[in-house]
Amino acid sequence: MKTQFNGLTTRIERLGVVASPQTRFQSEGVLNPAIYRDRKGNLVMMMRSVAHGNQSRLEMLQQTWIDGKPLIVDGVEAPFERVGFALVPQSRYERRRRVNAQGVSEMVGGEGCEDPRVTFVPVLDCYLLCYTAFGFDGPRIAVATSKDGYKWQRLGLLHIPEEFGLAKDDKDAAFFPDVMLSPSGTLSLAMLHRPMPNLAPADGLDAVQTTLKAPPSQRQSVRVAFIPLAPVLEDIGNVLDVTESYVVLEPTLPWGHFKVGGGTAPIRLKQGWLEIFHGVDQILTDSGKYSGRYAAGLMIHDLEDLRTLHYVSPEPMFKPETKEELEGIVNNVVFPTGIVARPDIGENVFDIYYGMADRLIGRCRLTITFS
Repeated sequence: MKTQFNGLTTRIERLGVVASPQTRFQSEGVLNPAIYRDRKGNLVMMMRSVAHGNQSRLEMLQQTWIDGKPLIVDGVEAPFERVGFALVPQSRYERRRRVNAQGVSEMVGGEGCEDPRVTFVPVLDCYLLCYTAFGFDGPRIAVATSKDGYKWQRLGLLHIPEEFGLAKDDKDAAFFPDVMLSPSGTLSLAMLHRPMPNLAPADGLDAVQTTLKAPPSQRQSVRVAFIPLAPVLEDIGNVLDVTESYVVLEPTLPWGHFKVGGGTAPIRLKQGWLEIFHGVDQILTDSGKYSGRYAAGLMIHDLEDLRTLHYVSPEPMFKPETKEELEGIVNNVVFPTGIVARPDIGENVFDIYYGMADRLIGRCRLTITFS
């Protein structure tokens, strides 16, 4: 991996909590939002809202933006206002229900639509939504489409050929907005994804120890997949058909050594494609047990060959530090999933929206300096 930007520096400014549980549909947390602009330039936050029993829905809120920046009311940004649900668990692949001995339908360990990422793809003139569908088969990548960013139509589950030998469980998917040539030379759409090989405990070790002992290539890693454009232009349903997939980032860093996964939808910079990703460490506590920590970093892909990374954060860009990030449904978590450029503030300035301990949504401001 080539480190092209040796002088790259980042600065993070935490801006606080932007969403917290308010209704019964959010009783177990709001987290991991997609962030995108609608056709009028307003900012939309599509968040995962978790109801009792770990049932997840995708809920939309809108913040008014004018001339490329948030509307200011009484000296502060206009608040996000609720729009409604984008998706609720309805399809077979989103539901985990069975009839119990009393003849009543009940959930089995949660279900629903989780962790969205949204990209507007100009060549298709539509928004593409990737999300995790959690049904009986396990977590799978599902895709939906919208013309206006508010009314969504399910397309189905992503299809990755079995001959690739990848784990069926898959998460953290996001489309790139531009069309590009795949390594095979095919004009394609591209997306990040993260197959989830789960290593069974072996040699007297628990699952965490077994994973840490395994080579990085066997742990959960970031990949880039390609979908040929021509069939998609004929039928949008063909956006589900992956024909190529390549490893981009394995957990070989001094941090994020347990697993790595995608975060925000990619943004094009002059220097390359910017992606904020997450890395998970397992920290041995005084009790002799492992405790997970989710932190965040950035990587910059080559503009033409997405497999080439010009920069990866050598240490966490930010990690759990505040009470809201350290304590929640799952402790010790910052999980970045939404990003919006802020050229009104400065060059290479971005607002990042992230899950805080799987209970709240926070925002921080990232400034990148290239030298």
